[in-house]
Amino acid sequence: MRNVFRVPVAALAAALFLPFLGAGASAAPLPTGPDGGAAGAAWQATQDGPQQYPNVNITWDVPITMSDGTVLRANLYRPADAAGIPAPVATPTVINMTPYTKLVSNLADHAGSIPGLSDAVLQLLRDFDMSGTPLSGLTDLTKAFGGGELRNFAVDRNLVRSGYSQLVVDVRGTGFSQGEWDMLRDREQRDTVEVIDWAAGQPWSNGRIGMTGLSYSGINQLQAAEKAPPALQALFPVVPGSDLLADVLAPGGGFGFAFIPLWLVLINGTKWIPNVESIVTGNFDQQWLADRIASPFTYLDVFLDAYAKTRVEDLDPRVRNLLTDNSSDRKAWLGDPSKITIPTFVTGGWHDLFTYSESQIYNQMSAPPGQKQLLMGDTYHLNSGNEYSKPGLPPRLDVLQRAWFDRWLKDIDNGIDRYGPVTLRQQGGGWITQDGFGDSAPPEQAAEHRRMYLSGAPSGTAQSVYDGSLLPGADGSTQRLTVAPGLTGLCSNDAAQATAGVLAVINGCAADSRIQETNALTFTSPPVTAVTRLSGPVAVRLNTVQDAVDGNWVVTVNDVAPDGRSAVLSSGQLMASLRAIDESRSSRSANGDYTDPRPLASLENRLPTVPGEPTTLDIALPATEAVLQPGHRLRVDVYAGNFPKGLPILPMLVDTGLLPQHVQLDPTRPSFLNVPLQGEPGWG
Repeated sequence: MRNVFRVPVAALAAALFLPFLGAGASAAPLPTGPDGGAAGAAWQATQDGPQQYPNVNITWDVPITMSDGTVLRANLYRPADAAGIPAPVATPTVINMTPYTKLVSNLADHAGSIPGLSDAVLQLLRDFDMSGTPLSGLTDLTKAFGGGELRNFAVDRNLVRSGYSQLVVDVRGTGFSQGEWDMLRDREQRDTVEVIDWAAGQPWSNGRIGMTGLSYSGINQLQAAEKAPPALQALFPVVPGSDLLADVLAPGGGFGFAFIPLWLVLINGTKWIPNVESIVTGNFDQQWLADRIASPFTYLDVFLDAYAKTRVEDLDPRVRNLLTDNSSDRKAWLGDPSKITIPTFVTGGWHDLFTYSESQIYNQMSAPPGQKQLLMGDTYHLNSGNEYSKPGLPPRLDVLQRAWFDRWLKDIDNGIDRYGPVTLRQQGGGWITQDGFGDSAPPEQAAEHRRMYLSGAPSGTAQSVYDGSLLPGADGSTQRLTVAPGLTGLCSNDAAQATAGVLAVINGCAADSRIQETNALTFTSPPVTAVTRLSGPVAVRLNTVQDAVDGNWVVTVNDVAPDGRSAVLSSGQLMASLRAIDESRSSRSANGDYTDPRPLASLENRLPTVPGEPTTLDIALPATEAVLQPGHRLRVDVYAGNFPKGLPILPMLVDTGLLPQHVQLDPTRPSFLNVPLQGEPGWG
């Protein structure tokens, strides 16, 4: 772990270092610490200072015809002179494939391009502070919007003015593009490669292509890179995913109930917004309308069917396909980051929708460290980059993106490849840089997985259904502890995560689990006596008893402060009937215990439980990074359900009977947490 260095102001850095940052330069300052030190200040000065071109030219609704005849529509942004005439140069091109309609990107772009007004709004968002109030989480959201996040989502005019073209494309079946929405599946993936090839061959492009964008657009980037189109040379995905089923669609078998339906409504609603200009000019695309009529609410009917049938055999084949191992959908949505060899900078968050995948993407990519980078904040989906641009904090996301593209699309030696390569916000601590994370961490930075046993001995620290202990050794507890489904999950970190961070504005729910824990089994450790680090993937083994043929289990690992505040560090869930483990994709620690037990989550491998008989469950929690300060405790919470974040499809929900569930403490079949720790917590 490296020390954090304070940085000089951007103007001083520009004066000192910008002369050395031209193409082919070899004397770029060496980045130091999470803020990049002098190099980080130079990156910001480059992004915020005068650019090569004074203006941006926009060509609206450029048609791009796919190999099957479907026409996609794109907005093209090019550097221009003061009169708005495109510069007669071929430039690197940055592509953003979006399902949210490029109208949204255009609105965000224009809101940020009005001189004076945009600066005032951005400064207001940056300065907005409700810390110390019940809505303190709103501050993280506004700071993210006021920083670089919107430029990553929409259009970065400073990037364009510096000598890039940017292409924002409506993916098939969304926005103004023709076709039926294929939601990150094979046809859309082919479209992306064809758009890259098309852009590389245009006269305004020099053939060097990068990709940008948040969330869906980040996933799209990774899928394209796995197919290795020759022109694609750099990626900057913000909050992307790779294992979409485990991330958000049906983690552990529980459908993403809070996020998926609202998201599907958003996409299907905005795809019906017509191109008004084409109507006025008499050039309306009749094929666009025919395609919308043919598939008016793509995938919404699939989701609704999952909650309309009480028997698995009656489900729509598309639902069964989603929950079938090796099905066409599962194959399309399960990425293989090991195929990615080009420079890729991944940004994620410990409470992001795709947090399960983000560190794994970094570890699995074939590019060497430096050419691959990972930045993980203590953030949700919508507030990435909420800590930035101050001493000790990372540069803004748009600043990092500019430096990344300058390095890999313009060959400017600005030192960004020597940043990180892993930059982490420790929950309970500050920002650090290191040489790896989890499986890729070098020995001196790695944590050791240890068992912490669930015990029936009261800890005296929680107001919960049962207040047990978490101990470094088994103590022979033999109790049967019962927990029932409830609705306290409405006020929880999981609810905030499932709403992409919207509910995180209610700090008393997102940052403190004590309300949710009133319907939990809690197991709490003694306080640590020294700073103790938790770093890497986490797993929980539960010895359970169901009163029905299925059960819905949720576990969280929490940091408990001396004042009682219980903050979730990581969270996982599993349907008992989907407990079969895919050994080929799972991992274990040196002691043989699972660190990442990946369930098959497949209907054909479903194993109903026998009511009244013990069933062992291994539950994966996303990797995380945290520090327990002296006096803090580690806690495991166990719940019988996770509404509204996850809700089993109706046939499995019926099979649970919404009955109470039991953790059977048994020294012959122990329940324990397998946690990666570094330091001596003083637990004995």
